[in-house]
Amino acid sequence: MPRGNKPDWLKTKLRSGPNFQDLKSIVSENKVHTVCQEAMCPNISECWERRAATIMILGDTCTRSCAFCAVKTGRPSAVDMDEPRRTAEAVKKMGLHHCVITSVDRDELDDGGASIWADTIRQIHAEVPGCSIEVLTPDFKGDPSSIQLVLDAKPEIMSHNMETVERLHRHIRPQAQYQRSLDVLRQSVKAGLQTKTSIMVGIGESKDEVFELMDDVRETGCQIFSLGQYLQPTKKHEPVHRFVHPDEFAEYKSYGMKIGFSYVESGPLVRSSYHADEQVLQNQVLNPVEAS
Repeated sequence: MPRGNKPDWLKTKLRSGPNFQDLKSIVSENKVHTVCQEAMCPNISECWERRAATIMILGDTCTRSCAFCAVKTGRPSAVDMDEPRRTAEAVKKMGLHHCVITSVDRDELDDGGASIWADTIRQIHAEVPGCSIEVLTPDFKGDPSSIQLVLDAKPEIMSHNMETVERLHRHIRPQAQYQRSLDVLRQSVKAGLQTKTSIMVGIGESKDEVFELMDDVRETGCQIFSLGQYLQPTKKHEPVHRFVHPDEFAEYKSYGMKIGFSYVESGPLVRSSYHADEQVLQNQVLNPVEAS
């Protein structure tokens, strides 16, 4: 585990201007959750100040216990059937042109919450015409019919995170499976959607393992890939194994572009939805998706 202070490239400045305060108020008034808050994202002040936020649906309690995640684990409350409407209303009030929706895992539900996902996407499209939607979904226990419910609602980008290399899955994501996550990406690409995934580095992987993962992801047809530094949210979580230098992130970006990704976001503070609005605009212009 690294000792001492964080390196300079991981230090951020707090920005708490009018946009930040406005989004904070909207989130509270509409009783919606954001992964920005729940996962203690280091970019929250930057993103909220530029009116970008990631809304988290299906409550704030996850049925899984990943070693890296700050979202609380336990028995979730009953599904709130009004949540899709409130979420769409919040997106409208925020004035978003591109919104990112994610959720906790709800493994106790027959469809893993896919029907709420689909309803949320449809209600945002109806309430905020012209707003593109990026969904960052769970794996729905690998059930193709549940995944298809979400795909059929036609989000502009379908994202599912690999999170870490294959060797570390059993320890870091004990209730997930490496191949199952690849299958989610593959099904999304087959449906003709822009498809994206993200991983953390500095959590115990080697450089060669990252390159191998990138090859596996590209084989699915996934177009957008992002990498960021893992940061330990609390002392109870997996420790940081090393701080990855920006030069190494540059290597990963170069390799990703070389093997055919249309967009690679790679840097110490990159997170799944970091600069997501810019990614969708550039990727749509450069690489319109063709269903395979």
